[in-house]
Amino acid sequence: MNYVLVHSPLLGPASWAPVAALLDAAVPALHEMPPSGQAIVERVVASAGEGPVILVAHSNAGYFMPAVVGAMPRRVAACVFVDASLPARTGPTTGIVAPGALDRLRDRVVDGLLPPWTTWWPGADFAELVPDPLIRRAVEAEQPRIPLWYYEQRLPVPAGWDAVPCGYLRFSAHYAPAAAQAEDRGWLVEHLPGQHLHQLVDPRAVADRLTAMGTALSGRS
Repeated sequence: MNYVLVHSPLLGPASWAPVAALLDAAVPALHEMPPSGQAIVERVVASAGEGPVILVAHSNAGYFMPAVVGAMPRRVAACVFVDASLPARTGPTTGIVAPGALDRLRDRVVDGLLPPWTTWWPGADFAELVPDPLIRRAVEAEQPRIPLWYYEQRLPVPAGWDAVPCGYLRFSAHYAPAAAQAEDRGWLVEHLPGQHLHQLVDPRAVADRLTAMGTALSGRS
C-alpha cells in the first residue's frame, strides 16, 4: 500500500519526514509552489505511486482532500485526517479560516505575504511543539511565506468523495471538535495524545497508528 503524507501548506515535507521514513511514504513538497488549490491537488496526485493509495493529511491540508480524491487516477483505499481541519460535507469550502481570524491575519501581512507560521507565536511555544532542536530547525527552514489569498480560497468538494473510507487521528485538544464531527460522519476516529506536531515527537507511535488505521480502513473499501 502506498502512503502519501500531505503536510500543511504553511510548513514543508520536514513536518512529515520521520514518519515518512518509517512508512516509506511519499511527501509531496507543497512549500515550493503557490498555495492554490489546483496546484496543491496536482502536486499530491503526481506524487502517488502505482497501486492503491492511502492519503494522510495534517492540519489544514485536510481541506484539499476531497479534490485530491476526485482527481486521483488510481484507487484511493483510504483517507486519514491527522489533527486536521475537515472539509465541508457538500459544496465548496468557503475560506480556510473564519472571517474574524482572517482579519487578524490581514494585520500580519508585509509586502503581500504573511510571515512564517512559527513566528506568529513566541519561540517557546514552537519549542514546546517540537522539542528536538535539529528537527525544529529543519521545519523552520522550510516554511514559506504565503499570500493572504491562500486563506480566502473556495475549495471544491466533489460529490461522493467520502465514499472512500475515512478516518481521523487526533493529537491535540484543539482538534477535538473536528474529531467529534468525523465521528458523527461515521468515520473511524482514534486519539493519540500529544500536541499538534506529535508526528515529530513520537514518529514511531504515529506510524504504527497510521498503519493500523490504513489497514482497517482499506479493508472497508
